[in-house]
Amino acid sequence: MTYDVRPVGVVQSPLTDPASAPKQGVEGGPEAWLAFDAAVAFGLGDLRVGDDVLVLTWLHLADRSVLAVHPRDDPTAPLTGVFSTRSSDRPNPVGIHRVRVLEVDGNRVRVSDLEAVDGTPVIDVKPVIDGSR
Repeated sequence: MTYDVRPVGVVQSPLTDPASAPKQGVEGGPEAWLAFDAAVAFGLGDLRVGDDVLVLTWLHLADRSVLAVHPRDDPTAPLTGVFSTRSSDRPNPVGIHRVRVLEVDGNRVRVSDLEAVDGTPVIDVKPVIDGSR
């Protein structure tokens, strides 16, 4: 069985090398732009500066054959199944990134703390649920 996942946009980031990117956004992820396809622009209508959102990405540079890793690439850490880690290498490399909206400019959204590299496909954006929505 297969499923059709279509990117709705792409990450525009100063990060270009996954090996030198931070492991999590709060560990030094830079500001970045999410550039959305015009066909989904209407879906951006209620994003506001200051919103915390979850950006789901397709980690297109990941190794999809990996099933166990040394967490945080630390060779002294025990080998651990990928489903117990946040490793980008995994059978279905979906990334999840909590960021804050800094600016909305047409089909582009500037966000904070995004560790995804330039060119990473964006597959969805969802609000952080804090009880107020």
